[in-house]
Amino acid sequence: MKCSYAPLFETLKTKGLNKTALSKGAKLSSATLAKLGNNEPVSLDIIGRICTFLGVTPEKVVSFIPDEKISPFYQALLNEMRCGTKGGIYHEFQIVMTYNSNHIEGNRLTEDDTRYIFDTNTLLPDGSRVASIDDINETINHFDCIRYVINNAMEPLSEEFIKQLHYILKNNTSDSKLPGFNVGKYKGMPNVVGGNKTVAPGKVQAEMSKLLSSYYSKDLITFEDIVEFHYRFESIHPFQDGNGRVGRLIMMKECLRLGYLPVIIDDEIKLFYYRGLREYDNAKGYLIDTCKTGQDKVRKLCAYFEIPFPEENE
Repeated sequence: MKCSYAPLFETLKTKGLNKTALSKGAKLSSATLAKLGNNEPVSLDIIGRICTFLGVTPEKVVSFIPDEKISPFYQALLNEMRCGTKGGIYHEFQIVMTYNSNHIEGNRLTEDDTRYIFDTNTLLPDGSRVASIDDINETINHFDCIRYVINNAMEPLSEEFIKQLHYILKNNTSDSKLPGFNVGKYKGMPNVVGGNKTVAPGKVQAEMSKLLSSYYSKDLITFEDIVEFHYRFESIHPFQDGNGRVGRLIMMKECLRLGYLPVIIDDEIKLFYYRGLREYDNAKGYLIDTCKTGQDKVRKLCAYFEIPFPEENE
């Protein structure tokens, strides 16, 4: 059984309160606030203090997700992440997903570099070459994004969740210090992707709201629907930078939530991926087939670590 504190944060929003007010009013430590933010279990005493402070019943603070809704792959990621397991599927998935998603965006760190940073939590040891601080920071940030996705995968997808991903990814980078670069907020200046125009800054909020409403209006969300959301998101290009990585993290989250294997886009298929995005309106199959190929890397990890996985997106 997995707990979710989405009801708590919705209650805080409704009452116009923030985490600082909650911490002070319910006498919560910073460690407890971190557990709430990561959907980790807390004691009944803490739940009681929160209920008393907010004047609500427990269902306005916490909800529970039955284990049967969580796929074996997602359960393995969750368990190994929280136990700090080394050398398991969570460890490998972090490295492979982070390296490939960053690499196709121009990050110059190698997969071995990425592994070294994840394994040792230190900078690169080889003094024979120069490594960009931004490449290193965005690699570390991407590890944190994956942790955030795993901890919150079962939550409904929202604009707040998407903005938080962007904040985690781009925080403490050179971009974050540029005038007009909105970390964790929608873009303030027009941008293009692959030479194509994107949605104007003043229209991003409305288009993102429309995209999410359309996505959640479906009776059953399929893998193809997740891919289409990815295409629509990249077409809007809501942030000044980091849209590709945020978009692929969103795909990861929704695949975990709905029981599909996540997608990893590597060098071998990146040109097919870009073609699929470019030609989606005329030929949806290109992008869908490429994303299915991108699941194969995860499928091989599952096979190696003997974790059951669906052969198809059913």
